[in-house]
Amino acid sequence: MPPPSRILLIGNALPRRCGIATFTMDLQAALSAGPDHPQTGVVAMTDDGMAYDYPASVLAEIPQESLADYARTAAMINSQGWDVVCLQHEFGIFGGVAGSHILGLLSRLTAPVVTTLHTVLESPSPEQSATLKAVIAYSARVVVMAEKARTLLGLVYGTPDEKIHVIPHGIPDVPFCGPEAAKAKLGYSGRTVILTFGLLSPGKGVEGMIDAMPAILREAPDAVYVVLGATHPNLVRQEGEAYRQRLQQRVEDRGLSQHVVFEDGFVSQPRLLDHIAMCDIYVTPYLNAAQMTSGTLAYSFGMGRVVVSTPYWHAQELLADGRGILTAFGDSDALGQQISALLHDPERRSRMGQDAYRYSRSMTWAQTALAYRAVFSQACALPSSRPRLIPLDTRPTRNPDPSPMAPLTALLGMSDDTGLFQHAVHAVPDRRHGYCIDDNARALLLACALEDAGETPLPDRQTDVYAAFVQDGWNHDHQRFRNFMSFERRWLEPQGSEDSHGRTVWALGVCSAVSASPPRRSWAAHLLRATAPAVARFTSPRAHAFTLLGLNAFCESHPHHHGIEALRTDLALRLEDQLQTFATPDWPWFEPGLAYDNARLCEALITTGRSTGSKPMVDRGLETLSWLVGMQRAEGGVFRPVGSDTFGRVGCTLPFDQQPLEAAATIAACRTAWLADGRAVWVDEARRAFDWFHGANDLGLSLIDEGTGSCRDGLHPDRRNENRGGESVVSYLLAATDMRRLQRDAAAAADRRRTLAEIA
Repeated sequence: MPPPSRILLIGNALPRRCGIATFTMDLQAALSAGPDHPQTGVVAMTDDGMAYDYPASVLAEIPQESLADYARTAAMINSQGWDVVCLQHEFGIFGGVAGSHILGLLSRLTAPVVTTLHTVLESPSPEQSATLKAVIAYSARVVVMAEKARTLLGLVYGTPDEKIHVIPHGIPDVPFCGPEAAKAKLGYSGRTVILTFGLLSPGKGVEGMIDAMPAILREAPDAVYVVLGATHPNLVRQEGEAYRQRLQQRVEDRGLSQHVVFEDGFVSQPRLLDHIAMCDIYVTPYLNAAQMTSGTLAYSFGMGRVVVSTPYWHAQELLADGRGILTAFGDSDALGQQISALLHDPERRSRMGQDAYRYSRSMTWAQTALAYRAVFSQACALPSSRPRLIPLDTRPTRNPDPSPMAPLTALLGMSDDTGLFQHAVHAVPDRRHGYCIDDNARALLLACALEDAGETPLPDRQTDVYAAFVQDGWNHDHQRFRNFMSFERRWLEPQGSEDSHGRTVWALGVCSAVSASPPRRSWAAHLLRATAPAVARFTSPRAHAFTLLGLNAFCESHPHHHGIEALRTDLALRLEDQLQTFATPDWPWFEPGLAYDNARLCEALITTGRSTGSKPMVDRGLETLSWLVGMQRAEGGVFRPVGSDTFGRVGCTLPFDQQPLEAAATIAACRTAWLADGRAVWVDEARRAFDWFHGANDLGLSLIDEGTGSCRDGLHPDRRNENRGGESVVSYLLAATDMRRLQRDAAAAADRRRTLAEIA
């Protein structure tokens, strides 16, 4: 397959001051200069509260804490038709817990992703591990810069070896030269120069090098240690220049003012190359072994400079076999001795420098770009198999009884002989957006719920339309359900998201258990057995929850199917592990933020616990649901779900835009909770969520057309969304069905209690 011609990079970008910004722009320039001059562009990550004058090659920027911007940027990337996306990953440059906001972008991309991992931790936190595993899952290929990283990816993160490529850090291609001309240019003629470069911070070990200088001066009285670079911006925000001042005081206390020079400021590449060219020895005295990548090490080595370093991972590999000198972490005496010995032996220094230069020719940016192009070609040739992922014052409102059942007129009007339309313009179906399996699976769930609840059912022919859409959505070759279909009945993707797959399995499980049609039950059971196993590979907690709801229904009507029961156990344990990973006393939830269909996670635990006889699982589901309904209650007591504008934002529950899906999920979960413990509070919370549809909300506006059963798509801060799409109408009808069932069951239970009391 020919190399891709349109390549987009995502990472930090100059003039932001960090090594990843330099790397991103250097790689972009090298790719652009390739033999066929591909089109390239950059999406820049912008740190909180900062603004940069980005060059024209930066096509967009993402404020790192704005989750909505990740989603919007993904849509922009998809619309522009890039062949491949190359992500530069390091935890700290993305928002969310452990940088998890980047998943909101990766989960939506249609182009293959190749991720460069600038950090691979040997002992990650649970949040870091979960995030990086998800990044890797969304990536067709991952690139690391050291063999140690390849090993850790396999051992710690379970990454298949064939997915990993080792490409050394790129370096400028400059001629080998001695230091004298550069020394004269920079004002260091006649001095022996030792150099350290990089953003200044405590982990760089500069203190140890300062402490080593007295021993070095005994061998080379003219030596000067040049510390080049600005203080790390994050450190400046925390304490200003206090760290640099402490280093300068250390120099003065040791009487080294004439032999240690701090050159402050962010350094351009020409200035950096001049400084590396003038040094006799380059030093990276870092304090942490888990430094997987050092651009400054690569640059200095690539210019034929003798490098003395502590044995962090990148240095161990690059300086092996005598290509440099390694000293123990924090041992300033050994550092001084090794540098003194090198200064005493100029022939050895010359030989080591020339050997380093020859060895590094395969690391030039031109060679690095060629290696990346080869990996991009592999990624583009792979079948598309990436997982997708992809909470006022109130006004008096009426409190309607949900009876009688809402009419089905709007639902039938939003459907044709293909399926349920996704969107509407006001109440008119919008053919431009076609159909999706998400909505048709929900419609099949509704058809089954109406039959199971004894409500007026949908016409058999219409239920068969939704079932046929689901059947046609199954892509046997990919072992996944497709999601989006055009109005012309053309599938728009080989496979849909994990969540849409899980939701469809849910509909099949319920249909296999409660459909009034025996042939339809048999069909649903057969298709579920074929499609459910794919969920074992998924990472989305909602996909796990949706699938569990379907598997529980299936297992009740098809007992002793060991494969499905084993899958149910596995998914339930994963959902519990997700809760254990992210829950804190103040945030007892499955994720760092609330997203959509939140109550379904609780419902899945409660239902599975009841089905399998696990009271602890039921209790965890009830506890999380109790917390969630509290988060979804406004000051005046009305239901206020998390708004789509803040889906997934860590700890954030801003109220808009509010969507019917959230109310429907809450009602269903409360009904499940009532079945588990019989407490009246669940009836009250379900009623609160149902009343949201009818005007007990932040705006005091009803979303429902009583005559047709249509439901508006949600609440903006200042108005209703007047469009009435397929998801909204099905959500309302499911909510009405569940509310009526809960009220009937609760009333019957109260009657039984009164009868028993009278007998007693």
